[in-house]
Amino acid sequence: MSDVLRVQWTIIPGSAPEPWLNCSRCRGTTRFRTSGKIRVNANGKRVDAWLIYKCTSCDNTWNRPILERRHVSTIDPHLLVSLQANDADLFRRLAFDADTLRRKLRLEHIDEVIVHKEVVSESTRPACQLEIACVVPEPTGLRVDRLLSTELGLSRSRIQSLQDAGYLAACPGGLRRPLRNGLHVRIDLRGDDGDRIVLAATGGAA
Repeated sequence: MSDVLRVQWTIIPGSAPEPWLNCSRCRGTTRFRTSGKIRVNANGKRVDAWLIYKCTSCDNTWNRPILERRHVSTIDPHLLVSLQANDADLFRRLAFDADTLRRKLRLEHIDEVIVHKEVVSESTRPACQLEIACVVPEPTGLRVDRLLSTELGLSRSRIQSLQDAGYLAACPGGLRRPLRNGLHVRIDLRGDDGDRIVLAATGGAA
């Protein structure tokens, strides 16, 4: 008989990574935030497309190149239609493409996230152990200990003390690393916080 409660948390960042750029108006380096807009310009058979960012201090804009002087015949027609329609899914995919941005720019990841909680399998008797599988489809700067503290309603010092006592393990990477897809958290529920942790981890569904 299993005494393990398994849940899945899908963690969706609320804001895209913000690059640090030199702002001509601020005359210094500031963070730029996505505006939610894609701009497309066609000159004959050549197409340019940019993701528009705005300075967080003064609203000065930066055009992040997506297509540069590309002949229309070399562009996937579905991509071109999505660019011209300012498609929200395409915009989000481009805005969260941190690997491309990171090659040239310093990025600021925002900690704001939305967490969807789902019970994967319930224990057949009172649960003694909780296993949380984290799905993180897009990059976030939120640390593991901050996520657990917020979502379980425990202080970060309490989270740390549970790990130190062997009642909690976060793999791979541990508590002080940014969230990554594939993170697994195991928590022993036989302590005083067990019922409270179960209720918080499942969103009240268990």
